[in-house]
Amino acid sequence: MPTVTACGKTIACEGGANLRQVLLASGIALYNGNAALINCRGIGSCGTCAVEIEGETSPVNWRDRTRRSLPPHSPERNLRLACQTRVLGDLRVTKYDGFWGQGSQPVWTPVGEATT
Repeated sequence: MPTVTACGKTIACEGGANLRQVLLASGIALYNGNAALINCRGIGSCGTCAVEIEGETSPVNWRDRTRRSLPPHSPERNLRLACQTRVLGDLRVTKYDGFWGQGSQPVWTPVGEATT
């Protein structure tokens, strides 16, 4: 059973689980600011659930690749949309600042909330 480590929590989940659903069900604040209110609810169109992931996941799909190719995201960044990512192995997840999660300062890391 894979684990997801994010914001100081380690969560066990089924292989193939949706990363967005795993994080939200565990009470982890996936969205920055008002993005918690105005996001696409997991269809991959808004880009506000962007996170950095270390570990084994599903391949990047067309929704993820397309949304992250548009500003304010950059396809060169090592980010993924949590809503379009399946957990295949143990993961370590980091969330960055900015409405879209596109910033450079961590909001939370695998070990806990960032202190800035």
